[in-house]
Amino acid sequence: MSTALITGATAGIGNAFVRRLAADRYDLVLVSRNADRLEALAGELRTSYGVRVEVLAADLAEDDGCRVVEARLSDADQPVDLLVNNAGFSVNRRFVTGDVEDEERMLRVLVRAVLRLTRAALPGMLARKHGVVINVSSVAGFVPQGTYSAAKAWVTSFTQGLVGDVAGTGVRVLALCPGFTHTEFHERAGIDMRRTPDWLWLDADDVVSDAFAAIDRGQVVCVPGLQYKTIVTLARHVPTRVLSAVARRVRGTRRGTPAARL
Repeated sequence: MSTALITGATAGIGNAFVRRLAADRYDLVLVSRNADRLEALAGELRTSYGVRVEVLAADLAEDDGCRVVEARLSDADQPVDLLVNNAGFSVNRRFVTGDVEDEERMLRVLVRAVLRLTRAALPGMLARKHGVVINVSSVAGFVPQGTYSAAKAWVTSFTQGLVGDVAGTGVRVLALCPGFTHTEFHERAGIDMRRTPDWLWLDADDVVSDAFAAIDRGQVVCVPGLQYKTIVTLARHVPTRVLSAVARRVRGTRRGTPAARL
């Protein structure tokens, strides 16, 4: 039976990946900071799906937390066939007035952890000539909105850059770039999304289904939802100042207020 490791496994898109993979009969390694939530989820999955579930309580913003997950990914005796780098959060402050330590912590999770965990997983996958790495990025990476968008732009570019390393090896990589998705993400960040139009929202299970369909097609970047495919296409041609103004209007925010993260 194949094994998948998912970071940020207890909520949102990460949890949707967990349940899809359990239904597909993967054994699971679940990573999150909250040990109690991990154990509760693991017990539910073992009962409902009959799969083997391992939990790793680790804070990926910390060196020790990252090392624990890296060690598990590089364990040749317990190979991981599919890695989902999903863990992340947003700092709901303007860059010039927010806490730089919070900004750096966010970058350590969104960028540094993705780099290190991918690096830990790939050598074994390449040696075995199969494996999948899914890096959960965001449409925000195509729409400049501060540090979070910059980090997600890096995730997408980083994943695209891996293509040359894995070409012809049987290993596949994907940057998954959803827009607004019904999860706990915005609530945890303290972002008021009540004025966001219904047509902009995606369902987490649909996002995960689109990701696996994209892998089967050999895509490297997946943008779920026609509305977001259109936004990304426009973003490549519209001047940044115009794009930022439109984004503020869609989110219902004013200049000078924190942006809702895609």
